[in-house]
Amino acid sequence: MKELIGSPGTVAGLTLRITQCAFAASSIALMVSATGFSAITAFCYLIASMGLQLLWSFGLACLDVYALRRKRDLHNPVLVSLFVVGDWVTAMLSLAAACSSAGVIVLYAKDLDFCKPQNNLPCRQFEISIILAFITWLLIAMSSHVMIWILASF
Repeated sequence: MKELIGSPGTVAGLTLRITQCAFAASSIALMVSATGFSAITAFCYLIASMGLQLLWSFGLACLDVYALRRKRDLHNPVLVSLFVVGDWVTAMLSLAAACSSAGVIVLYAKDLDFCKPQNNLPCRQFEISIILAFITWLLIAMSSHVMIWILASF
């Protein structure tokens, strides 16, 4: 079986999972630190989705560390199937949350002009948090792509 970049149990896979954790945590931190985020349902959904992604990626990063330390192979069909399903579920949730949040911020910034300085709405923080969520989704999509190819090679 060909070794793919980012596959589980490799340094590249661990780096990918840690990067996913970092971007998801940054997205959560920026959104939570902005005042008034809890009044908007899409932003709360973004936090929940990024929280789930953070937990999933952290769990797989821990599994990668274990595999690297014990020199174990994580390429068995049952584990890879679990990784594929988990990655696809978290990818879909993350994309939906990022897109809905982006839609809300576009509505607020462009159509309703709620982002003017006199409205005291931290739109810039919301936008950066949403950008970080999209980057997180891109990283999840990369790992999902690797996992599906590994599963197809069995």
